Amino acid sequence: MRLSPIRFAQRPSITGFDPKKLAAASASSKGDPWARYEAWRYTGPFTRWNRFKGAFPGLGIATVAFATYCVAEALFFPDTHHEHHDEKH
Repeated sequence: MRLSPIRFAQRPSITGFDPKKLAAASASSKGDPWARYEAWRYTGPFTRWNRFKGAFPGLGIATVAFATYCVAEALFFPDTHHEHHDEKH
């Protein structure tokens, strides 16, 4: 006498969670299902350039002002500190 394997019907999950459906959805080639909801973070005023531009407010004005100061000091105010002194101090 040969025994046949007994197959039981799969019981439904109490929570409604189906791991096979999760695996099928995860393996889809669509990519990230939340990408549509995350897209606003990288468009309009939230682009990478706009976020970087706002990171250093006043840096452009400060750079121009410092360069102007350096040029004005070199042209209009001679350096008198490097006068020759006696060797005996």
